[in-house]
Amino acid sequence: MQLTIGKLAAAGAVGVETIRYYQRRGLMVTPARSGGDGWGGGIRRYDADDLRRLKFIRSAQASGFTLDEIAELLALESSDDRVRVRALARQRIEALDEKIAQMTETRAALARLAEQCAASDKGPCPILAAFEP
Repeated sequence: MQLTIGKLAAAGAVGVETIRYYQRRGLMVTPARSGGDGWGGGIRRYDADDLRRLKFIRSAQASGFTLDEIAELLALESSDDRVRVRALARQRIEALDEKIAQMTETRAALARLAEQCAASDKGPCPILAAFEP
């Protein structure tokens, strides 16, 4: 499989600039240009490994990993350091648990405000009043 950057981006459901950003961050390699002389020097071609790596990055991001953490995961991919991989996963789980707790509190507070707002047609709505500085 040989893909241009545009086709790689489409296959990975990202924009071309996202791939370029990942390359600048060292998460993906920038292949050499193939063929062509003069300005531009040909076209860069990406393969199945590049697509797999792009999908890995996107999946890890969807799980909440930062790009720095993803870089470490990619480096660990070629090692047998399962201890470190588990540690990174546990850290991400803790962060997600904290976020879930915050969102649960926020949801409960908003539900209370919605009930208070529905309880009366007089005065300012408690929802709007809660957002005032």
